[in-house]
Amino acid sequence: MLLVAASAAAIACGDPQTRTGHPWYPGELSCSTFERLFETQSKLYERITGRRTGTDEDKALAAWYWRNINYHHADDARADTWGTGYAKGDYNREYWTGLFAYGFGLCYTTHAQWCGEMEYLLGHGRARAAGVPGHTSFEVYLKGGAYGSGRWALLDHDISTVIFHENGSRLLSIAEIAAELGKYSNPRFKRQRQRGWLVGGLHPTDPKCYKRHKTALYYYGYAGVPPMIHLRPGETLRRYTRPGLEDGKRFVFWGQNYMTITKITGPERTRTWVNQPERMYRAKRDCGHKPGQGRYGNAVFTYTPDFGGSYERGVIDESPTHVTFEFTSPYVIAATPPDLGAAKPDRWGVYKNGCTGGLVLGGSARAPVAVSVDGGATWHEAGAARDGLDLTDVVKGCRQYRIRFGAGARQLAGSGLTMTTVCQLNPCLVPHLAPGRNKITFESSGRAVVSTGRTVAQAKRHVVDGGLKTPRVTLELSTLRGERAVHVYANAHVASGSPPRNCVYQIEYSTDGGSRWKSVVRDWRVERHKPEPNDFWSQSMCFGDTELPGVTGPVRVRFRNDGGRKYLRVEAHLVYEARQSAPVEVTYAWRAGAGGVKTESHTYAARPGAHDTSWSISAPAGAKTEWVEYRVAGGR
Repeated sequence: MLLVAASAAAIACGDPQTRTGHPWYPGELSCSTFERLFETQSKLYERITGRRTGTDEDKALAAWYWRNINYHHADDARADTWGTGYAKGDYNREYWTGLFAYGFGLCYTTHAQWCGEMEYLLGHGRARAAGVPGHTSFEVYLKGGAYGSGRWALLDHDISTVIFHENGSRLLSIAEIAAELGKYSNPRFKRQRQRGWLVGGLHPTDPKCYKRHKTALYYYGYAGVPPMIHLRPGETLRRYTRPGLEDGKRFVFWGQNYMTITKITGPERTRTWVNQPERMYRAKRDCGHKPGQGRYGNAVFTYTPDFGGSYERGVIDESPTHVTFEFTSPYVIAATPPDLGAAKPDRWGVYKNGCTGGLVLGGSARAPVAVSVDGGATWHEAGAARDGLDLTDVVKGCRQYRIRFGAGARQLAGSGLTMTTVCQLNPCLVPHLAPGRNKITFESSGRAVVSTGRTVAQAKRHVVDGGLKTPRVTLELSTLRGERAVHVYANAHVASGSPPRNCVYQIEYSTDGGSRWKSVVRDWRVERHKPEPNDFWSQSMCFGDTELPGVTGPVRVRFRNDGGRKYLRVEAHLVYEARQSAPVEVTYAWRAGAGGVKTESHTYAARPGAHDTSWSISAPAGAKTEWVEYRVAGGR
């Protein structure tokens, strides 16, 4: 088993990413860590406005501007967080999942997630979601200059609104706007003071919601592990920038079906700056109304293990009578609702039984199949494998699964077994080609991630001390094939009280079974700043990360507090070294005019940490990027 584990870790592709020179949508390598994201935001903001991001105010505005053109309002579907069904699950509060797997959310969704970014951009306790009549807004606590030792300032991405003082000196808080709502909600009032940002960027009546600050929601969301992809030999990832997949007719998504355009179904937004970013700064009118202005994309993972050799590199468990594979993605597994072709399909058809298109098997294998979405704690028996067996209902809304075949590798050899997993993604973060010469930048960290706790069922599988709904709980997590864990991310969803109780939270890790502990998050408190409304969200998030010293054994992550606050959910993520050595073939596809789809490919050595700019693509005027594909050398 040790020899198998060493072989499995020796060759794969951990975390491949590319970036183009597109002025608005250069791709994941421009924003897949907070360091990359903040650099991209800063350069874009300076290029468009001429202002540097040396102050809190300009950093916040740069972040706000970038989110307006990369994330839109739409109703995202939920996970089965608590084991009570999708409709009663919690919406996604995690920043990276929201940004990469969705690219859309309602006001409370996006502003919950954004708390995670602001924690890293401005520091601890410098942001809060804010309840106003009929809307969940957002404020940041800015310091320096006109803000002195600190003032709250409105920073509302969801309805594209910031409001400056009438003298233009600083951004106003919701409370200040409410005190003179008639003046400050008027988009025509002293427009020059707004420095090029329209009040009510999506619709001029939107800012009227700021009539009262009702609720303060501290640490409403969080940031977990950044997005990473781990491709195995024989695995391909193709990402589409538009709904419909290859033929434009297969709609696989995870959100509300707005049914805005008959021939294109799923989540969408009519009013957004997404896909028209050049119009936002110094706009003289709102973004306009266009059905389908903001849409979703898809990520298609196609994995065909070579049972004559390299299949072991994707295996987490096997014997002469079974083989178990795992799947992990930064994107959410999507679904085609069963009633999509009906005259009046259910807007939440993705929650119904009978969904298809999210996980489909191919090939001639006839072995029994079982699937687990809680790390192997429970299994769904799906009968015998067959070509076209659809397992979407088991895995939809998840970002990981395990699949077990009741036959050994020898029995599966020659069957052509293929696992096709279709996920939803944010098309803005797929690298786009611009007209002219595009220098393609490739980089791979050589890392991957194993996670637990995104649902209560996953977390329970790994609890080794204490328990959920108590003030103390410990998880234990290992890498899948004995790889070296080099970083840990952790989050706790806590019943913190309304208002938040005076309490100190700790997150710690141990690599020796709990004998010695080191800090992940030390002395975390719910930092509050006045003025505040009279009502509060009764829960909060506590999150953070730290490097590990290269651990091959189990890692324990402990959550505790001194105020008796109960942990509703806890999660942990181990980033490990995939130790890749396989080349990666990258293909870009685009369409221009009446011609068909054109493609160009290039193979990278994919050395961990290497920054490769050796390839470029010349795209004609009007070229529209169709898809981008990564394939690990060693099979299709």
